[in-house]
Amino acid sequence: MTVPLTPEHWLRQVFSARAARDGGIVRRQVRDVDRIIGRDAFETELRRRGFRAVENAGQYVIFCNRAPIRVIE
Repeated sequence: MTVPLTPEHWLRQVFSARAARDGGIVRRQVRDVDRIIGRDAFETELRRRGFRAVENAGQYVIFCNRAPIRVIE
């Protein structure tokens, strides 16, 4: 039997990933964020941590640090 993933557990899982702990980058599906935690709560948690994210092609790319982001086109 699979236990449903709570928003709190999901957040803990995302931000305890090695890349997140090391100040790197993690990706998550937009549909998973919407389904499990919701965009507002996700954005609130990013702000609380001082992180940023971009959305592209159904994915969030989460920058787990406070370094500036430069978009190269």
